[in-house]
Amino acid sequence: MTNSIPELELADGILVTGSNTTEAHPLIATRIYRAVERGAKLIVVDPREVQLASLATLYLQPRPGTDVAWLNGMMYVIITEGLMDEAFVRERTEGFEALKQVVLQYTPERVEQITGIPAPDLVAAARMYAQAERGSIVYAMGITQHTTGTDNVMSCANLAMLTGNVGREGTGVNPLRGQNNVQGACDVGCLPNVYPGYQVVTNEAVRDKFRKAWGNVPANAGVGLTMTQMVDAIEEGRLRALYIMGENPVLADADAEHLRQALSKLDFLVVQDIFPTETAELAHVLLPGASFAEKEGTVTATDRRIQLVRKAIEPVGQSRADWEIICELGRRFGSTGFEYRSPAEVMDEIASLTPIYGGVTYARLEALGGLQWPCPTTDHPGTRYLHKDRFSRGIGHFAPVQFVEADESPDEEYPFLLTTGRVMHLWHTGSMTRRSEKLHQEVPEGYVEINPEDATRLGIGKSGFVRITSRRGAIETRAWITKRVPPGVVFAPFHFPEAAANVLTNAALDPVAQIPEYKVCAVHLERMAAPRPPEGSAEGGG
Repeated sequence: MTNSIPELELADGILVTGSNTTEAHPLIATRIYRAVERGAKLIVVDPREVQLASLATLYLQPRPGTDVAWLNGMMYVIITEGLMDEAFVRERTEGFEALKQVVLQYTPERVEQITGIPAPDLVAAARMYAQAERGSIVYAMGITQHTTGTDNVMSCANLAMLTGNVGREGTGVNPLRGQNNVQGACDVGCLPNVYPGYQVVTNEAVRDKFRKAWGNVPANAGVGLTMTQMVDAIEEGRLRALYIMGENPVLADADAEHLRQALSKLDFLVVQDIFPTETAELAHVLLPGASFAEKEGTVTATDRRIQLVRKAIEPVGQSRADWEIICELGRRFGSTGFEYRSPAEVMDEIASLTPIYGGVTYARLEALGGLQWPCPTTDHPGTRYLHKDRFSRGIGHFAPVQFVEADESPDEEYPFLLTTGRVMHLWHTGSMTRRSEKLHQEVPEGYVEINPEDATRLGIGKSGFVRITSRRGAIETRAWITKRVPPGVVFAPFHFPEAAANVLTNAALDPVAQIPEYKVCAVHLERMAAPRPPEGSAEGGG
């Protein structure tokens, strides 16, 4: 996030897209509620009428996978009606003419043909966002999990810069991360192309710095593999062992059955987790990790806020904190540099090698309750919002993009579009939340949302069952007849192993970010009798 979560309350115009905020990020949603109570205009853009849409000043329902088109269309209106921040564009950006040349191709009428958003509604949304004194864009995986996810994010950045909504309180481009420490994991190097602090692995000066600190960085260290690339490497015999920690890709990753088959071909699979999972069933070795309540450490929130986590109880049974397991393995491999005595010492090393964390210590986090990076020195207060006077590259660069269709479109054989997401009462693959009896009672089984027009045409009655088939697999689940989805679109949550939506989803990748296209795939629906429960299933499992 360029800005901070509390700053959402200061915005007087908020554009939320690709985020079911009230269910996936309910505490952040309360900030949006408060802004609306103060009089802020709220625009919600989502193929599914999420709960937040009921609070919106204006709700737009595009066809899944058409985000670049409507974002370009909003910029068309802003430019042609003279609503852009000309001073900001002139003084702090470059590439405007190239952007203008592209977005002027996206008239509201053309955007309506592509997206289904009525032209007058698009014009109203563009005016509403551009005329806000403080406009904030909030997005989540609904716009990133596409083959055009990078284009979608760049379009959001273009829109923010065009209106001068960067570098001030209550503005910005603000992604909501999908899990509680995804931001922190990325910050400290859990990406295949960077060391901690987003220092590029192919930069020789960066390699030298880490070689001096660690002593074992190869001279030709290159970019590693993403999870989706690892699957291909397994299939090709280039990857023969894998260590999975705190992830359940057999249920969470696109084209999940293909991934399961690939993992079963490994010579050696280690899974480290706090509960048995569908992925753990394939493991040769299980290592019992400790839960958040059983260990010390930090969590870096979606707005770059680093906060301490304190141990409430001792680890249960033979479980150990993840950092302790990793250090023990490092020592047994004969490596040096794994002699840490506490997570605080790990943070000291991070600070010594990572400029954006340079001023972060456990003592400061304890005293201040948290710090937001960049925090380069121990007397720096942290950074509430980015790009105040300049961008990290100097001036902002407009990156115009053309609309490209999703990898799969409906056809005669697969006439529906499936999109996926989360529900409030369950978390990710349910390895924790589906063990809670109370949460299980709230959402006891998987389902698919179907528009009433489609249900009538297919003869699907209330609480009927359907079989959903894609080019990759099929699942059977209960139908929920609802107008939350438009005709031709269906939605399924991915939490349920007995109705695993990611058996269906498309593993086609964004060419830059290498993210699969979870949010758009073509499917076939058919009515069926109630399916038998999966063999071995149990309440609260998974």
